[in-house]
Amino acid sequence: MNVKDLLTRWPVVQQILTRGDGMHADAASDRTRNLVPKHHGAQVARSVCPYCAVGCGQLVYHKDGKLISIEGDPESPISRGRLCPKGSDSHELLTHANRETRVKYRRPHSTKWEELDLETAMDMIAQRVWDSREHTFVEARGGEALMQTTAIAHLGGATLDNEENYLLKKLFAGGLGMVCISNQARI
Repeated sequence: MNVKDLLTRWPVVQQILTRGDGMHADAASDRTRNLVPKHHGAQVARSVCPYCAVGCGQLVYHKDGKLISIEGDPESPISRGRLCPKGSDSHELLTHANRETRVKYRRPHSTKWEELDLETAMDMIAQRVWDSREHTFVEARGGEALMQTTAIAHLGGATLDNEENYLLKKLFAGGLGMVCISNQARI
């Protein structure tokens, strides 16, 4: 390839020779003409950002079982394709190399963490909830039926919808007698 051919491949030289406006094809090189979006060929799933009560729409791109990117959904009537810093960082929050993906537990008076499998951790939590309820449940006070415990609380996530909050209230208040129930969206 001679020098002239080499020089005329540069977009700036093409613009000078063709009196181009620096837009469109005269601003592109072979490399940039062949660029594709990072989520090219990926499948997309519509989702809702989990970080607050607004419920911004997200497009979750995935390919071959791997998360490619998360972007704002332009068709969302709530956010119209925009995301706040937390929503914009959803991809890294899920894929960062230092993200904890295993349950960590530190026994009382221990100075080190140990890994537990999820089933063991869930069994421990369920047992502690039940033990707390059993030890603190008050059936009556002053001759009046009370049927409650104040030793256990629940703070719901901001993205729970009305139906989920209804079911949580039924389970925790009606089933377990919990009275300390709130939601992050209110805080």
